[in-house]
Amino acid sequence: MENTNEMTIIFDSRPVNEALARVAVASFCTQLNPTLEEISDLKTAVSEAVTNCIIHGYEGEIHKIRVECRLRGQELQVDVTDHGAGIPDIKKAMEPLFTTKADKDRSGMGFTFMEAFMDELQVESEVGRGTTVHMKKIIRR
Repeated sequence: MENTNEMTIIFDSRPVNEALARVAVASFCTQLNPTLEEISDLKTAVSEAVTNCIIHGYEGEIHKIRVECRLRGQELQVDVTDHGAGIPDIKKAMEPLFTTKADKDRSGMGFTFMEAFMDELQVESEVGRGTTVHMKKIIRR
């Protein structure tokens, strides 16, 4: 039978919880026996997605972030969701170096890193309702 499994975690949008999300997703993925490089890529992408929720989605206010993981064979799907501000122009937001928080030392490379470290990236967002970042990573044995 095909390897399937799921995990969902919900946590406060506090910067300290970014590490929790990163480690939880990496730990969940270990059942596929990933390389250290694959784990590092995954942790970086999750970190960027969660940080975007905290900084841009909720603008520092404390609300909930939901991280869902699904394994299907050797494919890991990770969805990171906030119910915050939303993104008015997703295409513009995904451009390298674009940031709405230049005054807060934000480099505008979050989506670029997510795209570079994952096999697929899709972003759904609605202004005033929130954002979900859908990421996929194939773990090659």
